[in-house]
Amino acid sequence: MNNSGNAMRKINQLMIRLLGAMLAMLFTVAPAIAASGDAENGKIIYEKRCIWCHGGDGDGSGAAEKFLNPPPRNFEDGQYKFKTTGFDDMVPNDEDNFRMVRDGMPGTAMPGWKALLSEQEMWDVVQYVKTFAGYEEEKPETQIDYGTQIPTSPESIAAGKKLFEDGDRCVECHGKAGKGSATKSLKGDYKERTWPRNLTKPWTFRASNDPKDIFSRISTGIPGTQMPSFADPKSKKKLSIEERWNVANYVVSLAKTKEVVDAENTVIKAEVAEGDLPATTDDERWDQAVPSTFLLVPQIIGKPRFFKPSNDTITVRAMYNDKAVALLLEWDDRSKSIPGDELAEKIGDSPISEDGVAVQLPVVIPTEMEKPYWGMGDATHPVNIWQWKSGTTKAPETIALSNAMGFATIEKRDAAASGLQIKSSYDNGTWRVLFTRPLSTDDAEKDLQFAEGRFIPVAFAAWDGSNSESGSKHTMTTWYWMLLKPAPSSMPLAIAVLVMGLLLGGLMWWARSAAAKDTENA
Repeated sequence: MNNSGNAMRKINQLMIRLLGAMLAMLFTVAPAIAASGDAENGKIIYEKRCIWCHGGDGDGSGAAEKFLNPPPRNFEDGQYKFKTTGFDDMVPNDEDNFRMVRDGMPGTAMPGWKALLSEQEMWDVVQYVKTFAGYEEEKPETQIDYGTQIPTSPESIAAGKKLFEDGDRCVECHGKAGKGSATKSLKGDYKERTWPRNLTKPWTFRASNDPKDIFSRISTGIPGTQMPSFADPKSKKKLSIEERWNVANYVVSLAKTKEVVDAENTVIKAEVAEGDLPATTDDERWDQAVPSTFLLVPQIIGKPRFFKPSNDTITVRAMYNDKAVALLLEWDDRSKSIPGDELAEKIGDSPISEDGVAVQLPVVIPTEMEKPYWGMGDATHPVNIWQWKSGTTKAPETIALSNAMGFATIEKRDAAASGLQIKSSYDNGTWRVLFTRPLSTDDAEKDLQFAEGRFIPVAFAAWDGSNSESGSKHTMTTWYWMLLKPAPSSMPLAIAVLVMGLLLGGLMWWARSAAAKDTENA
């Protein structure tokens, strides 16, 4: 029996190994078969799905080109930004291009096509796209050498941070905090404006924030941009394989965890502050306030429309007391745009404007679900607009108050008369602007009167002056909500104590009654 059992175990182990080998062969062969693709069918799909951006000749001059930033890829020059072949190898792996077609590229107009195209159709498109650069028969000669991956650890992250900052190796473009706060203007090979990646926002990474993908970008650079290869032996800033893994681990560690968009977090919850409200943007009490982060989208509903934004999210915190309400707005901006400042002028697109941010509120809190039109209100639902601008070398920052009933009907008012005040700060690629206003004002017909426990519609807008944003050229949010949470009351506790007292009294009465009956029966 023992010999028979051992034989059966050996047979089972052999079968498992054979099955594993067959599966490995299947997954190895499948991509190679799919990668062969059908360029003729790919052409049909391309002309239906891709031509509008990339153009009929694959040169990136499609009908949508002038509305897109970054511009569509020019396939004719055979230069691919995201590849896993060697840094000096122009030809990408077919799997690299397949991945871009399948998953798309976050932060661009390039969508993922896996919901509309079959796997084989995507391989067909990949095969056709190669024809624009004459790569039909070309095969890559080198691949990235990943060596042995260094697991993330405090030691690896610390080593990566040192390399990141050493000699301004990465800081020169990405900034010390990794937010893309550059010290120089960057342009791609086609003279288009490019901005360094904000490494604290991994959801904007074109090819994922997996350490291996980050290692790939560090190794190959991003062709067509000023992101170099740090595997190039001719570079004075070359990094070893181990060093590149350490930098990749450090970059992963920069990811924001609190100020992120959450589709379920649509209400800004203002807690009651003890004593005075925070008077500065760096008051430690703001760290205890719950942040709400919202997407910013370009303003395309009113002329002139805006299609090429740089700011993409805004985070809001709020507090109030018995006298006033305070809103802290925070957003990443790669440069401090002060017109007239030499460095700001050098970094920004000409002409630069002031950075800015605005808060939009209804004049009257709606009692039903109907809200004002989100684009500066409407004739029957006017809005208050608080707007801050960063100032110039000749003028300080400003705070403005206006009432609007649509784009064409705007009344400018005296912000100081309503008690509206601001404080601002800029640090390592992040603006923080603090708005404070009394809960109630003397002009109830024109100003929102804040009320506890009411859901108040609120929306935001932001301007990046270095991106030449001014007037209607800005980013904005839709309506969200703000709630001034009522202070905790002692009434529920008093009721709970009363109920517990009644229950305890009842139990004591029942116990005494039961004891008395037992005595009588005895």
